[in-house]
Amino acid sequence: MKRQERAALIMERLQQHYPETPVPLDHSDPFTLLVAVLLSAQCTDKKVNEVTPALFAAGQDPAAMAALSEETILAHIRQLGLARTKARNVKRLAELLLERHRGMVPRSFEQLEDLPGVGHKTASVVMAQAFGVPAFPVDTHIHRLAQRWGLSSGKSVVQTEHDLKTLFPKEAWNRLHLQIIFYGREFCTARGCDGTICPLCRELYPRRRTAVIWRKP
Repeated sequence: MKRQERAALIMERLQQHYPETPVPLDHSDPFTLLVAVLLSAQCTDKKVNEVTPALFAAGQDPAAMAALSEETILAHIRQLGLARTKARNVKRLAELLLERHRGMVPRSFEQLEDLPGVGHKTASVVMAQAFGVPAFPVDTHIHRLAQRWGLSSGKSVVQTEHDLKTLFPKEAWNRLHLQIIFYGREFCTARGCDGTICPLCRELYPRRRTAVIWRKP
């Protein structure tokens, strides 16, 4: 099976598994999504969703968040990894939204990535899920599955993103990004599948007998 044929089969199977693609991080607007995605670095979405209701009740918008002290923000998110750095970034991010963007989340990759704690992946998630701009954010699940499914060499996150954007139609990127994450969490986990176990890996590579050693991003 050629790479493009694998991509077409993957799209079909993922659509069957996940016809609906709800955003995993709880949020009410682009600002709360931006903060939630920032907080999710090296942390599960479930844990982020546990702490953000109280945080957003105290800082529901950039002005309210900027008014909070760093220690207050830290108290809300202390159980998350890298909590102190994240608290500092959240406060400064809110301040910069007020200073540079009149309290609005910018609809630009460049302007988003210029905010503290916001890298390309976070900016891509916000552009895709808040503004509907086609993007293909690559997280650990997507990076791992792209290698197991023979869609990318996995030499870097940048390469994986480029390869996936080349293989899949632009109008499917935002949906596929979430579908691959859902499948990676449910079936093709880091420890539960080695490229020979989950249904999709077996269908794509029925003769594969050795584990796929994936390169971490």
